[in-house]
Amino acid sequence: QVQLVESGGGLVQAGGSLSLSCAASGRISSRYSMGWFRQAPGKEREFVAAINWSSYIIYYADSVKGRFTISRDNAKNTVYLQMNSLKPEDTAVYSCAADESRIYGLSRRQDDYDYWGQGTQVTVSS
Repeated sequence: QVQLVESGGGLVQAGGSLSLSCAASGRISSRYSMGWFRQAPGKEREFVAAINWSSYIIYYADSVKGRFTISRDNAKNTVYLQMNSLKPEDTAVYSCAADESRIYGLSRRQDDYDYWGQGTQVTVSS
């Protein structure tokens, strides 16, 4: 069983920054991709960013490119999402996810991810 636990959400003013963390534990392989997704009220969950096991491949949604940075520390089994220049439209529940099946390549599709965290609320006030 694999557990993913997010932390770091909260309330911030527009233009501010937040940093999210996602710690993985349990029986997870040594090479897995990680992704961040978000779901705003009344909207479907959408892709935010993803990073492969070596950090060599990174994807961002166009809406966050240049403002968000995904990174990982494999020694700590933790992935991070640094969010800068936050906008009210970034308000959502942010969830991390792990993909064990894709050693090569990286996916933006939530259906490709095997494990999910419970999510953390990010609220950006205008």
